[in-house]
Amino acid sequence: MVKLGIIQTKSCNTNEEGVERVAKILNKLGKKETQIVCLPEQWLKNNKILDFDTTFAKFKKIAKEYNMTIIPGAFYHTEKRNTSIVAPIINSEGEILEKQEKIHPFDYEKDIIKPGNEAKIFKAGRHKFGIIVCYDMVFSDVSNKLVKKGAQVLISPSRIVRRGIEPWHMYVQVRALENRIPILAANVEDRKFGGKSMLVDLKEKNKVMVPKLTTLNGEIGVTKDLDLDIYKKSREIRFSDSNRFD
Repeated sequence: MVKLGIIQTKSCNTNEEGVERVAKILNKLGKKETQIVCLPEQWLKNNKILDFDTTFAKFKKIAKEYNMTIIPGAFYHTEKRNTSIVAPIINSEGEILEKQEKIHPFDYEKDIIKPGNEAKIFKAGRHKFGIIVCYDMVFSDVSNKLVKKGAQVLISPSRIVRRGIEPWHMYVQVRALENRIPILAANVEDRKFGGKSMLVDLKEKNKVMVPKLTTLNGEIGVTKDLDLDIYKKSREIRFSDSNRFD
């Protein structure tokens, strides 16, 4: 059993204000022994992060205090003259050692960032997870690649405008269903972005798999206990049913 957490954010006037507000929510989730937490993509006022360690110093302290793995979102980050959208991972020791780059830039991002070229697997204790940054959810091969590499849960920092919420919910549920895996998808809620962050769990009844959604409203964090091992057999059956064809 693992405790998974998701935080939905609202607009902030400065990065410092946003981090301070979310740190309070992280503390609450930490007291509930939450083990992995996901935040949205580009939820801060200034989303060009020069130094993740400095910006998320409070999150690092919280991660270490509560033995928690935190995915603080995904942001513009420049390294060796290349700008990417990057989701850093704060591990339970309070260190940022790994990151996932956004693989599919959306719209205007194509002119700004260098796309990632690898879907990576990360560990939190004995659990393995993959990160799908926002628009990467549209492409089924990203989630499928992560699952076949061993991911037990998928984490998706996202920033979805209000008119895109309905199709976004459809994409996330389909990815969960086709790969037999739970997904945490975090969004921003304000005048432009539609919130409705979700944790998608799956329940099987009479050989029919049905998605079970936990959705968020407002600036809030929720946690949920999931047994990731129960999905393993269902995934094996699902993938064994695939036939090769031309």
